[in-house]
Amino acid sequence: MKRIVFAVAAVALAGASLAGGAVLPTVKTAGVGTLGKVVVSASGRTLYHYTDESKGKVDCTGACAKLWPPLLVKAGAKPVAGPGIAGAKLGVVKRPDGTSQVTYGGLGLYLYSGDKKAGDSNGEALENSWFAVSPAAKIVKAKPAADSGGGSYGSSGYTSTTSGSTGSGY
Repeated sequence: MKRIVFAVAAVALAGASLAGGAVLPTVKTAGVGTLGKVVVSASGRTLYHYTDESKGKVDCTGACAKLWPPLLVKAGAKPVAGPGIAGAKLGVVKRPDGTSQVTYGGLGLYLYSGDKKAGDSNGEALENSWFAVSPAAKIVKAKPAADSGGGSYGSSGYTSTTSGSTGSGY
């Protein structure tokens, strides 16, 4: 009998502590592939900004919003900053349908329906208009995979696919 009472008390205590105040962040930061640290949802999915939108204006609605679901909070709720996020940069913008979309540094945040799990970044640079957002509230553009840096001729990343090519065809 003592075990049952103890188990019930432990479960009640755990439930009370979870309900008591642990507020999950709306957004946080995480390292995502070649993008580095970017703003992600509470579940770790990459968040993007539509660069055709100006601050405070929503252009992605209808079919666009089905492909690029906006990150929403309940009406009247404030987004919560997680690790790596400047709380002062979080805000909301009212969408044409009346819902409240989360913004970071004035940039509307969207998920991409083609990203299936945390760490995916399949929406990066799509239509040259959708980009991840940095913790500094700036657009993030992935570095080309072929770029090995250095700036010298030997590190240009160019590879000939034609055998016997001398590279003088320019």
